[in-house]
Amino acid sequence: MRESVFFVAKMDCMSEASLAEMKLKESPFVARLEADVPNRLLRVYHEGDSGRILSALNELGLQASLRSETIVEDEPLAREERERDALKLALVINVAFFLLECVAGIWAESMGLVADGLDMLADAMVYGLALYAVGGAMERKKRVALVAGIVQSVLAIVGFWEVVRRFLGVESQPDVATMLVVSALALVANATCAWLLQRSKSKEAHVQASLIFTSYDALANVGVMLAAALVYLFRSNLPDLVIGALIFALVVEGAIRIFKLAR
Repeated sequence: MRESVFFVAKMDCMSEASLAEMKLKESPFVARLEADVPNRLLRVYHEGDSGRILSALNELGLQASLRSETIVEDEPLAREERERDALKLALVINVAFFLLECVAGIWAESMGLVADGLDMLADAMVYGLALYAVGGAMERKKRVALVAGIVQSVLAIVGFWEVVRRFLGVESQPDVATMLVVSALALVANATCAWLLQRSKSKEAHVQASLIFTSYDALANVGVMLAAALVYLFRSNLPDLVIGALIFALVVEGAIRIFKLAR
């Protein structure tokens, strides 16, 4: 097996890294990839000539060049198993908190909690797609990515509509205690997901992308907690609506990235 390191000039975020992974994993001779986005390096473990990989990267317009190429021993499947275990646990946690936050948000009349719940669903979709990336199945992954992007977009549009409706109408204030407790639990859940992913010690693009989405979700949790404090301080539901709209915007951004992967 060969280890080829490419400098990818246009790989300035995880979206480009994921695009490169989607493209290269369609090739049966590519075994594994590791993306170093800050240094714009892509490490590819493969069989055969590295020229085919270079051509595939440049077909995406990423301006890649070969830095080094060495012969390495085949790696065991233990790393893939660690990736799968971490992603499965993270998927279960995110689905559970999607249900919890949506139910709690409806009961507490908090759009921030509902939006954060949908953001957890978006993360769950990312974890599910990452599981498909472990070991291949790229065509099936593309189909699932398209469905996931559509679902996220529809949910975000419905959420934005509800935010506008509540802003224009006369609504009661959300329950601050429920917002604080549930969002704090969600923050712990996201920290657990991040720990699981880091413990897998994987540098592959799909796992690193999942870790970035988890960190964004943790920021959303903190935003809901801040909104709860402002609701209590000003006796107004406006902070809750604002944070809800911002999180829905994050869900839309996530959907756009998934559509990009599906292409």
